[in-house]
Amino acid sequence: RATMKSLRFISAEAFVSNAEFAKKSLDAVAHNLFPLLFKASYLLEQGDVIHDLVENWPLVDFNMGKLLGATVDYQEDLSHRTCSVCLESCLTGLRDYVLNHSSPYMKRLKVVDLTGIKDVEVQFCECKKTMGRWARTQLLSKLCLELLVCLQQAQCDPDTFKISIDVLIDLFVTERNYELVVQALLKKCYCPLKICCVGFRSDNLTLQKFFYIIKLTDPSLLRKLEIVHNVHLEMQHLEILFNSIHFPLLMSLTLPARTFNVRRFTATDEQMLINIGEKMGEMTQLTELSMSFSILTGRIQKLLSPLRAPLKMLDVSNCSLNHDDMSYLANSFHANHLEALDLSGHDIPELYPSTFFKLLSHSSSVLRSLTLEDCNIQDTHVNMLILGLSPCQKLREFKFVGNPLSSQALKHLFTFLCELPMLKNVEFPVPRDCYPIGITYPIDDASLCRFDKKKYESVAEELNLILLQSNREDVKASTPLFGSYDAAVQETNNELGAYLIKSFKETLEKFTTSFNKMS
Repeated sequence: RATMKSLRFISAEAFVSNAEFAKKSLDAVAHNLFPLLFKASYLLEQGDVIHDLVENWPLVDFNMGKLLGATVDYQEDLSHRTCSVCLESCLTGLRDYVLNHSSPYMKRLKVVDLTGIKDVEVQFCECKKTMGRWARTQLLSKLCLELLVCLQQAQCDPDTFKISIDVLIDLFVTERNYELVVQALLKKCYCPLKICCVGFRSDNLTLQKFFYIIKLTDPSLLRKLEIVHNVHLEMQHLEILFNSIHFPLLMSLTLPARTFNVRRFTATDEQMLINIGEKMGEMTQLTELSMSFSILTGRIQKLLSPLRAPLKMLDVSNCSLNHDDMSYLANSFHANHLEALDLSGHDIPELYPSTFFKLLSHSSSVLRSLTLEDCNIQDTHVNMLILGLSPCQKLREFKFVGNPLSSQALKHLFTFLCELPMLKNVEFPVPRDCYPIGITYPIDDASLCRFDKKKYESVAEELNLILLQSNREDVKASTPLFGSYDAAVQETNNELGAYLIKSFKETLEKFTTSFNKMS
């Protein structure tokens, strides 16, 4: 469905469609029209015009989220277009803004906010080439270092060094771009473009490098911290991190798999867990917490009860929670505020059905996203599930892949899901009757794709027809066999794949060496 454009926006598109004309005419453009021209240029992927607009930006701030978001002149939100042409033009324009020969006193720009850019799976830009978070981190770091070299070599106005522009960005650092980002952060005080890290994601980094770079980012500004996959952070390292660094503004924390493992806890470990809970309690802004694939049996209360702000997002998937944990969650002050909840990997119907539905009832007025993958939800549980979901009228996303449900049960569930007015995304399992008889759940990776593809396609068509007949074509229904789309993983999968192969090879070599010694 085409989005309406105002006459002003149509005129802006006409203006920027001729890059040469736009460049010559920029001096005559009123300052308050720059945001309008920027969005029009971004829509048309006019890289040269974007560069020139940013190079001559006349306003105090440059906020990508606001500039590309819904506006009076054009309602469509373009912030999910991570178009490589547009973003590269934007960042090089920012470098050239500093180098531009106009008087430094004419330059008013103080804050550039790049955090509003959203990385999504499907791109609508013409070039189809994206610039993800890792690549944006790489390019900004490179441009900051290039800028310093240019300023040292060129005969610049000394006042150019007085220019100071805070560039707010969510950094994504792996082994491959680590050195470059470290150099840019170390030289931040000399560079007119000041990298201000408000979100930090690290993957495929040694602990030593992680601890070094996290201190360089200025943790007092950090709002989101994601330590994922190949950063081998365990509980004792987390305690050291929280004892040595303060995160006063931290709102969102993601910890890697196996950070906690209560099965091998000693009395010292119990105290360490309490200390970590208390340290998280000092983070008064913390409202999002992800601790998937840790073993936390019976310890959720110790970790979460010190928190001062109620959690809005909680991911405790595959954390081996017991009845006490679920009971704490259902009765805690967090329950009434949870907007996103992931309890995947727990046998909910068997272990704590009533406590789970109590938790669902308490969060129903605000819950927007619910993930129950591999939870052993069977046909006999569907009516109870419908009863539990009925009050969740704000639910936008429901993911339940990996559950042993039949085609018939899925149709019944979809008929109900059509009644949830805000629902936009459903991830459903391959029906049990599409797999060979005798398949056991959870299904192992080797058997995951061994289902009747034709039968699945037929059922998927029927489910989409149910949505269509209820006028719910706004709901996207899919079956991501290997998990939901993760933009960060997608962007760095080559590096992560190489790392996993290297790790496997090293393990194999150690095993061979040990075996040979025994022989």
